[in-house]
Amino acid sequence: MSVHNSCGLCRVEIENVSVISGQDVLLDNVNLEFHCGQLTALIGRNGAGKTTLLKAILGERNYTGKIYYEKHSGEEMKNPIIGYVPQQLVFDKSMPVSVADFMMATTTKRPVWSGYKKQQKQNLMKKLQEMDCADVLNKKLGSLSGGELQRVLLTMTIDPMPDLLILDEPVSGVDATGLDLFYKKVTYLRNTYHIAVLLVSHDLALIRRYADKVVLLDKTVAEQGDAEDVFQTKTFQQTFGYFAGEEKIWN
Repeated sequence: MSVHNSCGLCRVEIENVSVISGQDVLLDNVNLEFHCGQLTALIGRNGAGKTTLLKAILGERNYTGKIYYEKHSGEEMKNPIIGYVPQQLVFDKSMPVSVADFMMATTTKRPVWSGYKKQQKQNLMKKLQEMDCADVLNKKLGSLSGGELQRVLLTMTIDPMPDLLILDEPVSGVDATGLDLFYKKVTYLRNTYHIAVLLVSHDLALIRRYADKVVLLDKTVAEQGDAEDVFQTKTFQQTFGYFAGEEKIWN
């Protein structure tokens, strides 16, 4: 059941956004909009500008043009909450840090080695339960599988619940079971909290299964629409190779 009023954001509009680095045009006049309750997938070849666009939205890249967030009332949302799950978390896996320590470090100003209250740990457990990974709470962060770690990061990203959730190749190196579970959880969040989700992925089969809208980027918007329509375009076939594309999508 969707809770339509739990998210204040109605849509994100990206208007004439360009990014130039020296002599290189990284993004050229990108025009795009996507909505709450919708999973939008960005696809394209390496160097097409997908990560650059994410960084522009996150405020980590200077750009020209406009990125506009609109409330359901039609007014501009000045300070949307944006959640971000990166491709991978780089850390020393030998560190004696538990998942509870790692999560608590982002929610309290006290040093984690000073301990935390039972109620705080119960709150963490409840959050992890929603993402089906409560059993990892006391595990060492470095011992987690790729899928477990990504679900822990997803759990942290939705506290507080974002208006826009950005996923940058979030399941790179995760096995098939972890992959499917991660995307089921993302779909659950989209449906339950009606948030907008923007995903970068190279996995065309997963995109076909889970995305509401697909945007093929090649420094500008080359194609957009539902997966079936975009995957049938000449631009898609030229980008991914017709036979390779068919194999990835249908198998």
